Amino acid sequence: MPALICALISIMIAVPAMAHGDEAHGSGSPWTLDPWIVVPLVMLAALYGVGAIRLATRSRRPGGMLVRASIYCGGILALAAALLSPLHWLGEHLFTFHMIEHEIVMAVSAPLIALARPIGGLLWGLPGNARRTAAAALRASPVRGGWNWCTGATNATIIHGVAIWAWHVPVLFDAAVTNTALHRLQHLSFFATAILFWWAIVWRSDHGAAAWHLFLTMVHTSILGALMALAPRVLYTAQTQTALAWGLTPLEDQQLAGMIMWVPAGTIYAAAAMTMLALWIRGSSGRSAQNV
Repeated sequence: MPALICALISIMIAVPAMAHGDEAHGSGSPWTLDPWIVVPLVMLAALYGVGAIRLATRSRRPGGMLVRASIYCGGILALAAALLSPLHWLGEHLFTFHMIEHEIVMAVSAPLIALARPIGGLLWGLPGNARRTAAAALRASPVRGGWNWCTGATNATIIHGVAIWAWHVPVLFDAAVTNTALHRLQHLSFFATAILFWWAIVWRSDHGAAAWHLFLTMVHTSILGALMALAPRVLYTAQTQTALAWGLTPLEDQQLAGMIMWVPAGTIYAAAAMTMLALWIRGSSGRSAQNV
């Protein structure tokens, strides 16, 4: 275990020797300027920026809008770091960094964006007619009903869990690594279902239920990480094919990726669950005191 950790540290400061698909790269780790990612991120940031300014000027307490805007900005920056920065390029070479990328998307960016509750800001970033049309569409019964169903705590936990487990089936994961369209769909699935999950946790559940669903998610993702870390053979052949060029065996690369899902990511869910549990206990104590 210490040897694997030391190997990860050495990789993080190493100069890349081989690119994914055996194509030579320069000595730097380039940013990924994929228009399918850049354009939506820029639009989401610009729309919310305009909307936040409009709402702040109309509000008697602009400080609250500033806090939400800061949280949203943090979520968008985390998403950009995962999908556009050299981390994405590194993730195309090593399973270890690919796993870090996914965990940032699901366990850092998504909860921040959900916590910011950005729908109002995004709507107010639109021109008047477009804003009214979009708001009417969101209020429509099918849309509202579908959203409420998907963000129910149990449904959201299942949807997010199915997406995580399905995309980590070795055949499907390796297919996503070698196919750009599937890779984009994989990231979109992780992010969209994570938004549903964290929205259900933050805005649709009482603290006790939220703690329970966070605990369940921690358990099943930790089991998946453990299966990868403790597997006696390489399961993800396409994803780990360039590991030797980075000083790791394919099995070590897979083990490190599994450990990241198992421990650091599990810690995030555990910390969130403990926070919700503490809030639930405090709320229960407060209600008990009022009834005395």
